[in-house]
Amino acid sequence: MSLQFNETSSEPETPPRLPFGNIVRDGVWRQNVVFTQMLALCPLMAVTSTATNGLGMGLASTAVLVLSNAIVAAIRNFVSPSVRIPTFIVLIATLVTLVDMSLNAWLHDLHKVLGLFIALIVVNCAILGRAEAFASRQPVLSSIVDGIAMGLGFTLALIVLGATREVLGSGTLFASASLLLGESFRFLEITVIPDYKGFLMMILPPGGFLALGFLMALQRHVETRRAHQTPAPEALPAEGASL
Repeated sequence: MSLQFNETSSEPETPPRLPFGNIVRDGVWRQNVVFTQMLALCPLMAVTSTATNGLGMGLASTAVLVLSNAIVAAIRNFVSPSVRIPTFIVLIATLVTLVDMSLNAWLHDLHKVLGLFIALIVVNCAILGRAEAFASRQPVLSSIVDGIAMGLGFTLALIVLGATREVLGSGTLFASASLLLGESFRFLEITVIPDYKGFLMMILPPGGFLALGFLMALQRHVETRRAHQTPAPEALPAEGASL
């Protein structure tokens, strides 16, 4: 009498390929890293005192997101499930180190402002989460699009939050933008409220949480209005029903 055992794979099933439009909408709006998932709050509160700092942090995070998603998708069939998470963490840490060294070499003034928070990209749950939940189950091109969309949504959230805090706290917008984009982009530096004495709390973390709560409430309001304005699908008559 012989016994037969069915071998089951511990690897998750690969979901169907998603349309690029859905990936972009999810990353930028519906699954926004900040306003929907509320991730990366530590660097968010620290670097968004100005819109320029938010832009720099967003671009650095986007670079890591795109590269990590692309590499994870390329090696997903060669990494054992038992060591998948440690492998992803080492990969993300390596990419963050490269980005940190690049900023220090070419954008040293911005690197001094962002400081330690660039290294904290390693523990950004959004990056590891996309590598595990999306890139490890999707092809390379879809993963790159997802990284760009998630990074763009994160960057926009940082810029909007940073701009809100900067205008209310200092009366300026994109202060010291020339540090990030060069002297030719100094025209972005705007004084919104002349002779403004400032509102210190908006520059500090408590003001960041207040601004974040307001922006999250605004996003929920927009989503609620869109849901109410979307017409419900018409019910189809049952088969065999008499008119």
